[in-house]
Amino acid sequence: MKATVRIKNTVYTRVLALVFILSGCSGKSDLTIVLQPYGTFDARLADTLVETISQTYRVKVHLLKNSALPEDAFIHTKTARYRADSLIRFLKNDKSDSVDYIMGLTNQDISFTKRDTHGNIKKPHSTYSDWGIFGLGYMPGSSCIVSSHRLQHPDRTVFIARLKKVAIHELGHNFGLPHCDSTGCVMQDAVETIQTIDASSGHLCASCKKLLP
Repeated sequence: MKATVRIKNTVYTRVLALVFILSGCSGKSDLTIVLQPYGTFDARLADTLVETISQTYRVKVHLLKNSALPEDAFIHTKTARYRADSLIRFLKNDKSDSVDYIMGLTNQDISFTKRDTHGNIKKPHSTYSDWGIFGLGYMPGSSCIVSSHRLQHPDRTVFIARLKKVAIHELGHNFGLPHCDSTGCVMQDAVETIQTIDASSGHLCASCKKLLP
């Protein structure tokens, strides 16, 4: 459903709305991650991702209250979707200097344009000009977006495992990690199939861990 109101999130001035999850837990760095759930994204899933990210990257994680998706990111080219590139740009521009990285969470479908090494839209253009995806993040950069829309599975355990893997993967890109060729590494390229995500161990391989800031 299209958001009818665009919320100009001055977010990170809303300090009292933050839920500080890792009080008393020391991490490997002073990095701070903020999760911004959009729309009706399940609070239980958001809490699960807070725990997963904090354990994987040993960072401080804050959770914001749910907010409306930016109206400017909405499109209806094939189906009702939100452009992932617009969302991560919005998140990056709206992030305060006190936050190192921000991850958006949505249950809406998201998409972007797939391009070749020369920057041209891949053929057939009708397929790749607006390609549905699981998540997207700058590499490196300060923002990423994760969608649960294409991760659904009758077995909720499988669904949650998929969501965790995509979240770890996209934040890894923010940290500068490229796609990895190591079998089972969570940074493997999904290569347009959910089976790659299911086959992932959900963990960073030793080589990727060495590349972390």
